[in-house]
Amino acid sequence: MDIVKIILQILFVLNAIFLIGIVLMQEGKGGGLGNAFGGAGGEAFGHGVGGINRFTAYVAGSLMVIALTLALMNNVG
Repeated sequence: MDIVKIILQILFVLNAIFLIGIVLMQEGKGGGLGNAFGGAGGEAFGHGVGGINRFTAYVAGSLMVIALTLALMNNVG
């Protein structure tokens, strides 16, 4: 069981580093919070999800699954 924990911990760290890189590669929406409450509110939060945004969600979801699995494994044994 220890080898599974070690593999999951390595995957967790690599996934976290990969997620940081993906987030840094994304384009800025421009304007920051100033536009969020102005006339372009819907545009700032994004109506459509593009390819890199969807991929980011998948990587973040897998990071959460690995984190929950590690937490459950630490509670069990």
